[in-house]
Amino acid sequence: MKTRDIPALEAMCSQLRQDVIAMVSKAGSGHPGGSLSAAEYVTALYFDSLENIDPKNPRKYDRDRFVLSKGHCCPILYSALARKGYFDVSNLTKLREYGSILQGHPDMNKTPGVDISSGSLGNGLAVGVGMALSARMKKLNYRVYVMMGDGELQEGMVWEAAMCAAHHKVKNIIAIVDCNNLQINGTIDEIMSVEPLPDKWRAFGWKVIHVADGNDMEQVLASLDQAKNTEGPVVILAKTVKGKGVSFMENVAAWHGQAPNAKQEEQALAELKMGGGQ
Repeated sequence: MKTRDIPALEAMCSQLRQDVIAMVSKAGSGHPGGSLSAAEYVTALYFDSLENIDPKNPRKYDRDRFVLSKGHCCPILYSALARKGYFDVSNLTKLREYGSILQGHPDMNKTPGVDISSGSLGNGLAVGVGMALSARMKKLNYRVYVMMGDGELQEGMVWEAAMCAAHHKVKNIIAIVDCNNLQINGTIDEIMSVEPLPDKWRAFGWKVIHVADGNDMEQVLASLDQAKNTEGPVVILAKTVKGKGVSFMENVAAWHGQAPNAKQEEQALAELKMGGGQ
C-alpha cells in the first residue's frame, strides 16, 4: 500500500469545505449539506486515487472518469477541480452567475474537468456503466467512479443500471453511495426507505464495501484501495454526516439546499478552520 500524507489530504478536505461555504453564501443559493458530506471522498479521489488525470489535458483518453450523479452537490466538485488546477480558483466566486463556467449543476461543455453533465437524479450510474463498457470495447484500462446520494437510490433507473453492470460483468466501475440519510425534506427512512442496501446491491450482483465513517480520511482511502483490488462491479456504502464540519448544519435536512447568510458563513468558516463540527 502506498504511503499517504493523511494530514495534507485532511487539510485539503477542510479547504474544499471552506470553499463550498464561501461559494454558496456568495451565490445566495446552492446545496451545502450534501457537498460537505461528500468532501472526503471527493478529496481522496482528486488528490490521491484517480489515475492518469491531467488538469492541462482534461479529456485525456485513458484517464479515470468521475461521475457526480448527485449533481446538485457540484460545489464540492468545483472546489476540487479548481484546487487541482483545472481552472483558476477565482472562478469559485462566480458560482451560479449568468455566463459563469460554474453553473448550478455540472456542465461538461462549460467546466474543465467535468466528465459528464449531471443533476437529473438516477442517471449517473447508467452513464458510468456506459463509460466503463466503452473502455472495454476500446481496450483501455481506466476506471469509472460514480458518486450517488442514498436518497437517489429511490430512483428505479439506478437499479436498472446496477443490473446491467452485473449482467455484462463490468469490472472497472466503482459506485460510491454517500449515505447521509437525509434528502430535501426529511430522512430517507421517513420518505422512502432504501434499506437493506447491502443485501440489495449483493442481490443485483455487486460486491459491497461498507464504510462505518465516510468522513474519516483513512477509512475513505482504505475503501478506495479495496475497491480497486476487487473485481467489480463494486459499490462503497459510506456512512456520512450531511453538513459535516459545520455544527448548525450537521444532520439538518433544511441545509440540503439553503445558503448561509453572512453571519452563518462567518461561523461556518471559523469552525472549519478550527476543525469544527461534531
